[in-house]
Amino acid sequence: MAIKIIAVDLDGTLLSSGNLILPETERVLRVASENGIKVVLATGRPLSGTLPFTQQLGLSGDDQYAIVFNGAVVQSLSGRVLMSQELDYQDFNNMLRFQRLSHVDVHFETTKYFLTCDRDLSVQMQINAALTNNVLKVRERKEIPQDFTFNKVGFTSVEGSDQVDKLWNSLPSWAFDSYDIVRSFDSIIELNALGASKGNALMDLASRLKVNQKDVMVFGDQGNDLSMFENPNFMKIAMSNAISDIKEKADYVTDDNDHNGIAKAIKKFVL
Repeated sequence: MAIKIIAVDLDGTLLSSGNLILPETERVLRVASENGIKVVLATGRPLSGTLPFTQQLGLSGDDQYAIVFNGAVVQSLSGRVLMSQELDYQDFNNMLRFQRLSHVDVHFETTKYFLTCDRDLSVQMQINAALTNNVLKVRERKEIPQDFTFNKVGFTSVEGSDQVDKLWNSLPSWAFDSYDIVRSFDSIIELNALGASKGNALMDLASRLKVNQKDVMVFGDQGNDLSMFENPNFMKIAMSNAISDIKEKADYVTDDNDHNGIAKAIKKFVL
């Protein structure tokens, strides 16, 4: 096995609990990149929320890549879109219907901005926009044009995870048949077009780069990483802080995100 792509989730995986890349993890990923391995950040964030970390790792340009919006979009780090799966105005209305099932906020994410029709914004929604260096537009429903498209939806709550739980348990079965829906954290439900996932996006990118799926290594910890861990060909590394579903599907469980788990696994299996 000669690993040619290392796909790394961001929050809870690459980033420590202080939202930093630890020095040893940075060093090892830089060495991997210098040895010709594509280091690809695979995240629920948009590209704007990914670039500060790719820059820290010395990654840039049109031949380096990121999987963003939980796999709805694959972009080069120069901004070129290789693949994009979008939702439309009918989906927008469906999201507002889902919102009424619980006391939650809903925001719509595009490659250029976040948008919401809510006036009382949850702290989590504001954090999401701030962490990803994004503009958060607040608009009336009547202001949304019928040609509006978006890549991802986030449901959060001013009342905390209890209301997010209520929405999760109230979503109709047809919603799961029509969309890719994940619980990325206790306080967030994220929704994409059906088939949009980190796992599918990574398969698409590997194909474009003519890399065998057996030469792909993935790291993750949460529900939105699960699609990468369902691929039998990828080498799957779970962080020790990962949810049980991730650990059960992993080939190896490394140390946590506060103790250079990524660096330790790469040194063990790749370098």
